[in-house]
Amino acid sequence: MMRFSALQMQPASCDKQANIERIKQAAAAARQVGSGLLVAPEMSITGYAIWDQLSQMAEPRDGFMTQSLTAMARALNIAIVAGMPERAGQDIYNTAVCALPSGQLHFYRKCHLFGPDEIRGFRAGEALSPTFEIDGVKAGMLVCYDVEFPEWARALALTGAQLFIVPTALPKVITNDRVSRLMIPARALENHVMVIYAGLCGSENGLDYQGGSCIVGSDGADLARAGKGEALLTADIGSKVPGAEHGDPYLHDRRPALYRSLSLA
Repeated sequence: MMRFSALQMQPASCDKQANIERIKQAAAAARQVGSGLLVAPEMSITGYAIWDQLSQMAEPRDGFMTQSLTAMARALNIAIVAGMPERAGQDIYNTAVCALPSGQLHFYRKCHLFGPDEIRGFRAGEALSPTFEIDGVKAGMLVCYDVEFPEWARALALTGAQLFIVPTALPKVITNDRVSRLMIPARALENHVMVIYAGLCGSENGLDYQGGSCIVGSDGADLARAGKGEALLTADIGSKVPGAEHGDPYLHDRRPALYRSLSLA
């Protein structure tokens, strides 16, 4: 039996220590019920709506934030994914980091930036997530807006990913409710993958968050779903990894020669 968890949380703006402690509490609770993975939201270590302080909050890959996640994953024996502003020279990236209990770290830089604040504050990533195993499941990361692009999600699935890990900070607007309720199940079903979509909630510096975190099976059905407030979701995915056993073999039946124009658009 494989069991994974997602944290929906209200961020403490620009308070790394408070946010790390919140993630640690959730990771400990998740591990206590047998989860092998906790997914925390986009920019969860610093808060998301921190545009005036973004530069001073950003850290390189070997900084306090990643060191804290590494220590936490080792101590609790659980994989942890969280979002952070990553500094690389003069650039800042919106980055998801996965800390494994072995001490190994994996990073993914958000490639599809959303809105003027992100475009001004971050440099866009240029590469797919690495894939890595968690409890025998091959996982890869996307960040928020990335998962709303079916081409990018399909590209990750074609690397063999069986689980999409998606930290998010979805703003609260009427149309954004459709993202977690419609788009996330569609991404799962069309790619034969499980999706963990973990978001911020509440408000921060005038920005309200949508909530709606969810864990969705490879058949597109909800395994767990949050409302608007803080929550720790946990779901079992059974004794075997996600696959196409539930229905139409979309990945197998593709005809890539028909879609070549997509790479030229």
